[in-house]
Amino acid sequence: MHDFPAGFRWGVSTAAYQIEGAVGEDGRGPSVWDVFVGREGAVKGGHTGAVACDHYHRYREDVELMRELGVDGYRFSIAWPRVQPAGRGPVNQAGLGFYDRLVDELLAAGITPLPTLFHWDLPQALETPSNSGSAEGGGWLARDTAYRFAEYAGIMADRLGDRVPAWITLNEPFVHTVFGYALGVHAPGRALMLEALPTAHHQLLGHGLAAAALQERGLAVLITNNLTPVWAASDGPADVAAAQAYDALHNRLFTDPLLLGRYPDLAAFGVPDDLYGAVRPGDLDLIAGPRLAGLGVNYYNPTRIGAPTDPALPFTQLDIADVPHTAFGWPIVPDGLRQLLVGLKELYGAALPPITITENGCAVAEETVPDQPRIDYLAGHLDALAAALREGVDVRGYYTWSLLDNFEWAEGYHQRFGLVHVDFETQQRTPRASYGWYRELIARHRLLRAG
Repeated sequence: MHDFPAGFRWGVSTAAYQIEGAVGEDGRGPSVWDVFVGREGAVKGGHTGAVACDHYHRYREDVELMRELGVDGYRFSIAWPRVQPAGRGPVNQAGLGFYDRLVDELLAAGITPLPTLFHWDLPQALETPSNSGSAEGGGWLARDTAYRFAEYAGIMADRLGDRVPAWITLNEPFVHTVFGYALGVHAPGRALMLEALPTAHHQLLGHGLAAAALQERGLAVLITNNLTPVWAASDGPADVAAAQAYDALHNRLFTDPLLLGRYPDLAAFGVPDDLYGAVRPGDLDLIAGPRLAGLGVNYYNPTRIGAPTDPALPFTQLDIADVPHTAFGWPIVPDGLRQLLVGLKELYGAALPPITITENGCAVAEETVPDQPRIDYLAGHLDALAAALREGVDVRGYYTWSLLDNFEWAEGYHQRFGLVHVDFETQQRTPRASYGWYRELIARHRLLRAG
């Protein structure tokens, strides 16, 4: 058993579109995901998030599950279209009221809320080019969306900032850029390949503007990205160069601007320095200006990269075949978390803010309550996290993904990540064995801290 430091926070994570449901209730506007799920073949089984876990109506039950679990914190996301149905202009008071009630319920249970402002469910009105007010296209292709995001951040801070001290601006801008705009397998479903990169910059610009708005109100700011240690397939120069190119795209494209005030070299991709005209004078100052209170890290697996086989890309992604895999097919490499965290410390030094693990978990094939593979997964990754702490990495908390089985994006309800099993026909919640294991782990560490 590891002695995590005093003040270390234990938590669970969810996201609005994956659990809330109630997509047409109380004035909520449509999001890009509400539209995307209606495309034939877009989501496995034709599933949608229309009901999901019905958290909108059952949030008290879910907060009670968290209270019994003993977590210190709950990372959730706010549905922008529930607050501003058109992504701009009038505020939907009923939507704000839901998050008011959720925050109060959490605080009454002794749980600190950690809201994420954007977890991929952009208001559809901002995605539709005719409504975007910009010739650049809609959604995060439009620079204007960054400014709308800052206004929305100010609205949320004014409403909840008296009870919520710390905020995450964005969740996984890399995944949203690549899956949503480059490959088209997530909402909004655009397949622009490298010409999707302006969306990376506009998300980071939105972060900078929103962070400034939050900090003006005395609030702490974090940002979360999916990060991966990148392994070259060999020591050969072609494989090493390919791995460096992939690392620049997946990891450094989103951390260098925040912590170093510049973008990494993307010459291997043939991408211009201004990311196809998106970067304007002063933008990087806006992105790097707000001092981050923390960097959120979502870790699931490392990535093995070899020399290119497709002339369109300077790398080839390879399977990591010599390790176990999750039900999702992701390689299970707990020590990759230690490698990632130590690598961040070595790369960024004093510029690196304290880290919070904001997501880590796995899909398990069994839909029932026993889930020993998940317990083994979590235990292994916490061992790796403890090792990183011993190597001097400043990690302040661990939030596992996820509290509940939920709508797993393009996989629909076919991948189950929850500590709590959800019967999607009855909405019955049943804590799994991993829930009990995590509860006992938190309780033991709380006793150690108290002693």
